[in-house]
Amino acid sequence: MPSLDFSENSSSCRRVDLDVPEPTFSQRYENMSDTMVVDVSQDWATACDVQQRFMHQAVPASLDIAYAARCRQLRALGGDCHDFLPLAHDSMAFAIGDASGKSLPAALMIANVQSSLRTAAFFVGGQPAALLGTVNRQLHESSLADQFATLFFGVFDLATRTLRYANAGHNPPLIIRPDAPSVVLETTGLPLGLFPDSTYQEGTHRLHSGDVLIAYTDGLIEAVNQTGEEWGLHGLRRAALGSHAKGASELLDAIFASLDEFSQGRLADDATAVVLFLR
Repeated sequence: MPSLDFSENSSSCRRVDLDVPEPTFSQRYENMSDTMVVDVSQDWATACDVQQRFMHQAVPASLDIAYAARCRQLRALGGDCHDFLPLAHDSMAFAIGDASGKSLPAALMIANVQSSLRTAAFFVGGQPAALLGTVNRQLHESSLADQFATLFFGVFDLATRTLRYANAGHNPPLIIRPDAPSVVLETTGLPLGLFPDSTYQEGTHRLHSGDVLIAYTDGLIEAVNQTGEEWGLHGLRRAALGSHAKGASELLDAIFASLDEFSQGRLADDATAVVLFLR
């Protein structure tokens, strides 16, 4: 039989001071809760940092196009995303997405979308419809039955100034032209994660100097004022046309300033916008 070590430093027993009463269950629970709160707060901060890093992908600058994006989250963690990806053959890709739900569940879902998207982009990044099909299958296998996400993915060819895109149930982007009617990119498909065999159509659109493409999430256009009126696509269009902005970042500033003036800062959902500005 092995000997038992009852020394003060032994892990087999602990020293008991009979003059000090044992802590009650409530005291032990409070001490445990304090530790858990610290741990959860640290994990939450790390999660926020990871999510922000996902939306800071640098793409080499181009003389032909300026681009920018902004995500205003309702909470520390959100379900919106945007991304820019450099591709071969003088092309660049961009994406904007929105996961169902809010806060941590939505953040986990959209992180899954972004991770799957970047992986798929290595193999089929130049084929928007095929990419959405790949991301959809991966998402369906790894997500809960009641979770889904919308995603717009576009590939812009800098040489031909042609946009090829596919849309998985996301709000249709708006193209504003200086001397022509605005265009809405209507081609769309089912949201990601609902069915394993969903397929997507590819749309194309030729862009010209001075054109501005604005992709957005529903939190942006569904903001309301004091009377309950939605800002809507009309509000977004008015803000863009009235801004006289000369670049993508400047236009984003104007859009969110107009949104804030209309809604007085009352947002019910994450609000995200991606802007492409053709020179």
